[in-house]
Amino acid sequence: MTDTNTSEYTGPQRVFSGIQPTGNLHLGNYLGALKKFVDLQNDGWDCVYSVVDMHAITMPVEKGVLADQTRQIAAAFIACGIDPKKSIVYAQASVPAHAELAWVFNCVARMGWVERMTQFKDKAGKDAERASVGLFTYPVLQAADILAYKATHVPVGEDQKQHLELSRDIADRFNREYDVPGFFPLPEPLIKGPGARIMSLKDGTKKMSKSDPSDLSRINLVDDADLIAKKIKKAKTDLEGDMPSEVKGLEGRPEVENLVGIYSAVSGQSVEEVLAEYGGKGFGVFKPALADVMVAHLAPITQRFRDILADQSGIDAILRDGAEKANAIAAPIMEDVRRAVGYWRP
Repeated sequence: MTDTNTSEYTGPQRVFSGIQPTGNLHLGNYLGALKKFVDLQNDGWDCVYSVVDMHAITMPVEKGVLADQTRQIAAAFIACGIDPKKSIVYAQASVPAHAELAWVFNCVARMGWVERMTQFKDKAGKDAERASVGLFTYPVLQAADILAYKATHVPVGEDQKQHLELSRDIADRFNREYDVPGFFPLPEPLIKGPGARIMSLKDGTKKMSKSDPSDLSRINLVDDADLIAKKIKKAKTDLEGDMPSEVKGLEGRPEVENLVGIYSAVSGQSVEEVLAEYGGKGFGVFKPALADVMVAHLAPITQRFRDILADQSGIDAILRDGAEKANAIAAPIMEDVRRAVGYWRP
């Protein structure tokens, strides 16, 4: 890739991102993240994709399921088109640099910075004092995830831009505090294309989420054709009548805008083309058509996912190989961090 403005950093351009191994991946994960991961890989970026199992334990996890959930996310990465020969796919906890660098960054970051992170308030709720310290500081671990590889770019949704800003602040302060200008890049966001923010099928103002108690709120990547059709049929619309013919007609209709956006992202048609085809028609026409294009697009991915997941030894081999490659990048960077901090070295 060509160099871009990453402060004084002059090293290679690299993409990092990760997904937690909690719950089934859904359409929002696929269109908002995984599909873009594949596009970045195919565009020639140096990509590091992590199953962030360390982040998963910031909330209670059922005993004995984390390893299998990690395999499931890795299988989904590959089923969606990530090639372990082109991109690094690994489990976060298998690379010690994440934890070690997170501690250094805990000592670089300031309480006020972390207290401004809105997602802690959302996840901790009213009982914040009983939340784990890890849930509070996990944005600092996210910064370590990115900078352990000196990643210059991170594909993010709008809701993660605040955390990326924290990563930039930490990188900048480390570089200045330890007098190593340009050591860490200031990572930049990559936000592009339709489907970057897929909303709930039950509430067009809320993001589609694995944690929503209603399974009808999302399309899971493991859903079969009948279940997809059922969920689309039950998806909330509104009482304002038929499909609009123009983009302006989507204003104030978040559920309809969400369904049109999903159709656009899955089919490859523009929103304008979708509205030109279905404008003036009822949802009894549009919803079955949406279900059909979704099944056609997702069915091959679902089948690949199941086939890959059935070969546990194959998944484990991919994760081991990915951990070796990730460690090969992160270990020398951590050695330089230790020298910059001034630790005694043998």
